[in-house]
Amino acid sequence: MAHEHTYIMVKPDGVRRKLVGEVISRFEAKGLVLERMKMLTASEEIAQRHYGEHEGKPFYASLIEFITSGPVVAMEWSGEDAVLVARKMMGGTNGSEADPGTIRGDYGLGVQENLVHGSDSLDSAKNELGIWF
Repeated sequence: MAHEHTYIMVKPDGVRRKLVGEVISRFEAKGLVLERMKMLTASEEIAQRHYGEHEGKPFYASLIEFITSGPVVAMEWSGEDAVLVARKMMGGTNGSEADPGTIRGDYGLGVQENLVHGSDSLDSAKNELGIWF
């Protein structure tokens, strides 16, 4: 096991639905440590940097529109195998198909409105933390 840092974001739907505390509570209960947190409405520039790998794909514009549609809560978490632990806790991307007991499985409504985003690797965590913090 390795002590890692990862990026987790409560998306606009999670903020709108008042589930920020629930998301934070789950990660804290698991034993991860909240290192940094801020609430902001993402600028188009931040959104484009965050979703740059999807530029040119048919769903890119809707990603940008959604992530800039309201406030998000950007967070840095740390702990043993934090990237993998967080990904498992979030569940599959499609909330309607994610396993019950995961954040997306319990609260997600679909692919876009799935409450949370989390880094999928140490490299993406470093990149995303640099974008948001």
